[in-house]
Amino acid sequence: MTTSVTGPEAALSTAVPTPARPTPNIDTDRIAGLITQLLVELGEDPTRDGLLGTPGRVAAWWNDFLSPDSAATTTCFTESQLNGQLVIVSGMNVWSLCEHHMLPMSLQVTAGYIADGEVVGLSKFGRIAQHVAGRLQVQERFTRQVFAHLTDVIGREDVAVRVRGTHLCMSMRGVRMDAARTTTLQAGGRFETDPVLFQQFLTLAAAQ
Repeated sequence: MTTSVTGPEAALSTAVPTPARPTPNIDTDRIAGLITQLLVELGEDPTRDGLLGTPGRVAAWWNDFLSPDSAATTTCFTESQLNGQLVIVSGMNVWSLCEHHMLPMSLQVTAGYIADGEVVGLSKFGRIAQHVAGRLQVQERFTRQVFAHLTDVIGREDVAVRVRGTHLCMSMRGVRMDAARTTTLQAGGRFETDPVLFQQFLTLAAAQ
């Protein structure tokens, strides 16, 4: 089940997760040189006070952003008496970059799963979100990739992911609507087949 709701207008969207990509080999010196050229083409003087060191700082940021920590380490804890408990983790906010305009988007992530015999270490959710955000993205794909990572961790599709995004490509360019928000939702397994459980997730996610 995939549902996307975008303000101020609603639209349906589906996306397929891309395969995990290798850590890029980033030439920061080359990037710094390109940023220097960009400043010149924009009519700036890269040697003036205030811009000295800027190309190097921008290059270092790109290197950090495109080299997020791995989400491969899995930490699960056995809880043999747990059966069918709904677990929701919210308050996860990550930054990514829109691949259409290379402008930032702030993504608020809420994830839920059904605990059955074991629980997932809570920090795992944030690490997955950060890992998937550290690349050029679209929110729809990001949501499905977080979902796919979590299903791999728990070994089942009893997972639901809700993402609410603020996109600077819509807020500071184009229509320039500061209040516009985009909500994407990906759910599977029991969340897809049990409407009561799914509604519980939606209600609790909206309340966070």
